[in-house]
Amino acid sequence: MGVAMLVRIVGHCWSVKVTIALLLERGGFTQTVVYLSNIMRGALNSCAFLILIVSVSATYAGESNLKSDEIYSAWLQMYDLQFGQAHLELERWQQAHPDDSLGLASDAAAYLFSELARLGSLEAELFVDDNRFKNRKKLDPDPKVKISFNEKIDQADRRADAVLQRSEGDARALFVKTLTHGLRADYVALIDGRGVKALSYTKTGRVYAERLLAADPHAFDAYLGPGVENYLLSLKPVALRVLLRLSGSQVDREAGLEKLRKAAAQGYYLEPFAKLLLAVAALRDNEPQKAREILSALHERFPNNELYSLELNRLTSTP
Repeated sequence: MGVAMLVRIVGHCWSVKVTIALLLERGGFTQTVVYLSNIMRGALNSCAFLILIVSVSATYAGESNLKSDEIYSAWLQMYDLQFGQAHLELERWQQAHPDDSLGLASDAAAYLFSELARLGSLEAELFVDDNRFKNRKKLDPDPKVKISFNEKIDQADRRADAVLQRSEGDARALFVKTLTHGLRADYVALIDGRGVKALSYTKTGRVYAERLLAADPHAFDAYLGPGVENYLLSLKPVALRVLLRLSGSQVDREAGLEKLRKAAAQGYYLEPFAKLLLAVAALRDNEPQKAREILSALHERFPNNELYSLELNRLTSTP
C-alpha cells in the first residue's frame, strides 16, 4: 500500500507540473492561481505523508540489522546446553545463507561452549574464587572439537574480512569480528590457559567493538567484550593493573560493569551471558540476593542448564 501511495503522489506531482505549464503558456495567470489554491490542501497532505515516510525510514535505518531469528534460536539452545540442536539450527542457516559469516561464528561458539561445559569451565564459582581458578587441574580438551572450532571460526573471519574489504562499516561483519576475537580469547584463556594470548585477542576485539558501535549504536552485544575486559582485569593486583593499562588494556571496574549492564539490558545474542557475568560480579561483591535473582531468572528461561541450578543450590546452602 505504501508503494502504491508513493506512485500516486509522484504521478500527481507530475500532472500538476504539466497543468501549470499549459495554463501559463496560454496566459491564464488567474486560472493558474485558482488551480494552485485548489490543490494546495491536497499537496500539503501529500507532503506530510512523504515526511512521515522519510521519518519512518530513518527510524528503521537506525535499528540494528544484526538480528536473525534462526541464529538467535540457536544461541538460546546453547544457553540451555542443547548443543546438538544448536548445531542443526545453524547448519540449516548456513545452507540457506552460504555467504553469511554470523552463522559460522555462532557455530564456533556452540563448539566452544559445549567443550567448556564438558570440562566444567563454566561454573560461576571458578570466577568468584580466584585461588580455585588458578589451581584448577589441567584440562584435557577434545582435539576433534578444537579442530571444528578452529575451522568454523577461521571461515567466519575470512568471510567477514571479505565483506569489510568492500565495506569497512558493515555492522554484521564487524560484529562477527568482535565475536570471533572474543571466542578465541575464551578458548585460549579457559581451555589452553594462555592468558597473555587471550589479552591480545581481547584488545583487538575491543577495536572491532568500538567500530561496530560507531556503525550501529543499537548493537548492544558489542558492549560485552569491553565489559568483560574492564571488569575482570580490574580484579587483578594493583601492580599488574598498572602494567595492563600500560600495555593497552582497559581495567576500569565501574566502566566494565556499566557495559555489562548495557549488554544485559539491551543485548540480543549475548544478553544471557552478560547477565551471568553480572551474577558473578554480585557474588564477588557479597550480594547473594542479587545473584540469586539473576540466576533464578536464567534458570527459569533455560531449565536444562544445570549450571544455573547448581549455583542456586550453592547459594541456598551457604549461610
